Amino acid sequence: MRLPVVSHRRPTQSGLHRGVRVTVVTAAAATAAATLTGAPASADPKDTRQSAKAAVDRLYAEAEKATELYNEAGERVERLRGEADRAQDAAARGQESVNRMRNSLGAMAGAQYRTGAIDPALALLLSSDPDTYLERAAALDRAGARQALTLDKLRRAQRGVAQTRAEASRALTELERNRAAVTRHKRDVEAKLRQARQLLNSLPAEDRASLDRVSRSGRDGAPDLSGVAPGSARAMSAVAAVRQALGKPYVWGANGPFGFDCSGLMQWAYAQAGVSLPRTSQAQRYAGRMVPLSQAQPGDLVAYRADASHIGMYVGNGQVIHAPYPGAPIRYDPVGMMPVSSVTRI
Repeated sequence: MRLPVVSHRRPTQSGLHRGVRVTVVTAAAATAAATLTGAPASADPKDTRQSAKAAVDRLYAEAEKATELYNEAGERVERLRGEADRAQDAAARGQESVNRMRNSLGAMAGAQYRTGAIDPALALLLSSDPDTYLERAAALDRAGARQALTLDKLRRAQRGVAQTRAEASRALTELERNRAAVTRHKRDVEAKLRQARQLLNSLPAEDRASLDRVSRSGRDGAPDLSGVAPGSARAMSAVAAVRQALGKPYVWGANGPFGFDCSGLMQWAYAQAGVSLPRTSQAQRYAGRMVPLSQAQPGDLVAYRADASHIGMYVGNGQVIHAPYPGAPIRYDPVGMMPVSSVTRI
């Protein structure tokens, strides 16, 4: 019986590396497809395209919600940091006043100690001018009472300031912790966006272009608003400013002038018109008077989704200018690109 011939030749290093690379790349592609599309890599191209679109839309929505939470937390942190600084300044000023009062009372106590061996009644009898003595004694009593009252007020004020400072410090600690959590969430969403972009890049160019045009919700229709009257002077100034931002990048948590998120763009544009808007899209929707979409005028803020997690500016002809999502520049889109939750006139 012949024994099988066993080769003891080891694979070359380059051959081994090629095998590893093929295995890793294939596994990564399969994992990305399964994770983002929920379908095997051999799925129908049309199904893959629709799955990719649904995944990207979902990730965009998550990213915007995270950004607005991040903006809100940052705004609260800055506000409370200012309150804490003011409280600390007030505490320092109060402490200086208390120190001055203590020094004054100490000097008075020393003087009283040095003359304390003489009974006040005897001092009155020995005084060559009893009337002057009584006047001075009454004045000293009144001064001492005023100083004691003032010191008591200052101590109460100092306790109040210290309490305020402690509360502000606790709030800042909690807000910084929350902000760090939101930042971590934002990083998670950014990672998902990168994965979605990788999937989109694996599609043919025509499919990528189609997805980019209809991403958000695929709603291309928009109401006919061409006959609506122009907005106010400040609204038109904001429209002129937002048009200047066209083509600039979407940047997490930014409100200009070189990059913007959706609410940051609205805040910056109206600031150019001399109007101060809140930082978040949820707060901006309540910054003015709400009007029906059918009566929208240039300069009105259009909030999207029930939670107002996205916002843009209506600029006429059925279009808004907005900061769409990471990787997309400031651009025009149909006002009906997503479900509209409110229209606000500033």
